[in-house]
Amino acid sequence: MNEEKEKILDLTEQNGDQVLDLSLRPKKLDEYVGQEKVKENIKIAIEAAQKRGEPIEHALLYGAPGLGKTTLAHIISNELGTNIRITSGPAIEKTGDLAAILTNMGEGDILFIDEIHRLNKSIEEILYPAMEDYALDIIIGKGPSARTLRIDLPHFTIIGATTKMSLLSAPLRDRFGMTYHLSFYEHDDIEKIINRSANILNVSMDEISRKEIASRSRRTPRVANRLLKRVRDYSEVKGDGSIDRNICQLAFDMLEVDELGLDWIDRKILEIIIDKFKGGPVGLNTIAAATGEDMATIEEVYEPYLMQLGFLDRSPRGRIVTDIAHKHLGKKQKGQNNLI
Repeated sequence: MNEEKEKILDLTEQNGDQVLDLSLRPKKLDEYVGQEKVKENIKIAIEAAQKRGEPIEHALLYGAPGLGKTTLAHIISNELGTNIRITSGPAIEKTGDLAAILTNMGEGDILFIDEIHRLNKSIEEILYPAMEDYALDIIIGKGPSARTLRIDLPHFTIIGATTKMSLLSAPLRDRFGMTYHLSFYEHDDIEKIINRSANILNVSMDEISRKEIASRSRRTPRVANRLLKRVRDYSEVKGDGSIDRNICQLAFDMLEVDELGLDWIDRKILEIIIDKFKGGPVGLNTIAAATGEDMATIEEVYEPYLMQLGFLDRSPRGRIVTDIAHKHLGKKQKGQNNLI
């Protein structure tokens, strides 16, 4: 059944991605492909901080999953020659958890907080003086006998990462001295990433195969590396270990990923709107009920790429499948939809 298939093009981190990312992750800014403006700004910030002998300012990285926010945090740490500690918003449940992390930071160390928009509000309150004054205010006791203990912290840097900038509270957002948006990658940059990853993995690949994988990668390095790994596995089992156009095509047929990077879930969403709702408009909650996917996954993972391709439109009445999506799926249009 389709529901049991792997979501190969899901942008979120899956089992196996972390190990793969660690082996393929660039260590220096010069090795990092794409995001040229962000790289240049970070390079200047690092050099300026080193000249002053100070920690780099707190930085906030935001953008879609899989674009390299964690990788950039590691690169900044490597360029500065400091240690990095990694946690996430949901993992810091109590003020004591944050206190334990911050009191163990060294001078100039980096604390990377993934999904920082999911921090508990009480944790945020503790974080404010830590970011501004490098001090930790802890309340001891309760009621009239309660008192505040201030602990001085070493000068450290927080790098926050989020996929949902709008969910960050204004006080927390304003405490970051640098804010960078990571955008989707250009096709040429994705090809360079695939070529670099293939060399690290010692995989032989021709130029056509590199382009075939890149065209299906949703302009996202995480997806590109994941697809490369799947095609490599297929080649090692069904071929001689090298990747050519034929092996690519057979692998993608098995994975049900087409030339534009649509997988079975993308096609399922489009086909349900076309077949059951005459191409739309149809509400997101109705699509979720008909496909068996939750609303957030459709809206945050699948819809953005379908809209980038021009396959899906939003109107006040709901989602509408476009003419070019009908043509791509080989579906006849059942009538014109009136947008309001």
